[in-house]
Amino acid sequence: MLILPTKSALLHMRFLFSFFLLPVYVFALSQSPGLDPLKALLVFVCWHLFVYPASNGYNSYFDKDEGSIALLEKPPAVDKTLYWYSLLFDLVGFLIGSLVSLEFAIATLVYGLLSKMYSHPAIRLKKNPFASFLIVFLFQGAFVYWTSLAGMSGKSVFDLLDNRFIIAGLICSCLIGASYPLTQVYQHEEDARRGDKTLSIVLGVKGSFIFSGLLFFAGMLLMFYYWHMLNQLFNFWLFIVFTLPVMFSFLTWFISTMRDQANANFKNMSRMTMASGTAMLIYFIAVWLEQMIT
Repeated sequence: MLILPTKSALLHMRFLFSFFLLPVYVFALSQSPGLDPLKALLVFVCWHLFVYPASNGYNSYFDKDEGSIALLEKPPAVDKTLYWYSLLFDLVGFLIGSLVSLEFAIATLVYGLLSKMYSHPAIRLKKNPFASFLIVFLFQGAFVYWTSLAGMSGKSVFDLLDNRFIIAGLICSCLIGASYPLTQVYQHEEDARRGDKTLSIVLGVKGSFIFSGLLFFAGMLLMFYYWHMLNQLFNFWLFIVFTLPVMFSFLTWFISTMRDQANANFKNMSRMTMASGTAMLIYFIAVWLEQMIT
C-alpha cells in the first residue's frame, strides 16, 4: 500500500526554495553550446523538482527544527514519511538524470550523498563551519552549473573545461556562497543548542554580513572578467543595474542590525533572500533572452 507524504513532509521539502537556486540553472541555459531542449527540461525537472526537495527534506528530518527555517516560519514536526520520500525523490532524480547522461546521473548521486553527509548525525558535516560552507559554495554553485551545462548541451564536463566554463561556475558559487551565512544569522541559538557550529556562528552577526558582502564583491569581479572575456560588457552593467536594489536592501539590513541585533531575524532574512533571488533570476533570464536574440 502506497503511503502518501503528509502535509508536514511536503512543507519540509520546500519546493519553492528551488526558486532561489534557479538562477544557476538559467545561467547555464544561457551559456550552453548546442542546447538540447529535451535534456534542458530533464535537467530542470531533476534538480528543481526532485533532487533539491529531497535534500531539503532529508536535512529537515535530521535537524527537527523548532524555530524558523528557510520559507517555514513555524515548521511543523517532522515524521517518517519525510525521510522515505526524501530518499524516493533522490532515486527518481537519479533515474531522470540517467535520461540526460550517465555522467549527469552520477552528479545527482554525488550531490545527494553529500547532502546526506551534511545532515546525518553519524557524519553531520553541518557541525563543521568550513566543510559545510565549502559543500554549499561548491556544490550548489559551480558543481550544479558545470554538470547542468554539460547535461543540457549533450557533452561531458571534461569536454567543456576551459577558462570561460570554470569562471562561470565560480560566479555561481560566489553568489550562492554570499547568501549562505545570512540564512544562518538568525539561528545562532538553535544551531548551537543542536551542536552545529555554523559559519555564521564563527563569524558572528557583523562578520556574517561582512563576509557575505566581500564574497558578493568577488562574484561581481568575476562577472566583470567573464563578460569582458566574451566582449559582452553590456551584460556586466546590466548585472549592476539589477543588483542595485539588492545592495541597497543588504546595506539597510546591515545598518539596522548593527544598531539592534534583534533585526537579524527570520523576517528580514526572508526579505533579503527573496530580493536577491528574484533579482538574480530576472537578470539571468534577461541574459538568456539576449543570447537567444543575438
